Amino acid sequence: MQRRTRFRWAWWLLAYASLGLGIVGVFVPGMPTTVFVLIAAWAAARGSDRLHRWLLAHPRFGPSIRDWQAHGAVSRRGKWWATGTMTVCAAILLALMLWIPAHRWWMTALPIACMAAVATWLWLRPEPPAA
Repeated sequence: MQRRTRFRWAWWLLAYASLGLGIVGVFVPGMPTTVFVLIAAWAAARGSDRLHRWLLAHPRFGPSIRDWQAHGAVSRRGKWWATGTMTVCAAILLALMLWIPAHRWWMTALPIACMAAVATWLWLRPEPPAA
């Protein structure tokens, strides 16, 4: 408990910074939202009880956070949205590579490979149990 109290300010800071990045991700294409909100909930559980309760009660974020915390699960809808977004970003990267020939092939291949790895991991996650 001493350690948690000692670094509570760092958890608080990480929670609010992650939530801020998650909110920015709502408006910036290609920037994830869910990952940052999950990090915010994880850090808030250690540094800000008020923020943690607010995130769990939030109508948009709450169900995803509760599913992740309870079961490590991601909804099928969330999986489809994430996969679709990554596919759009990969298409934009490919189009930019063709449009601007100065790019090296690996500058496109590396992020697309990362997105493919994340999509594979995501689809291997369980789905939340039926309510």
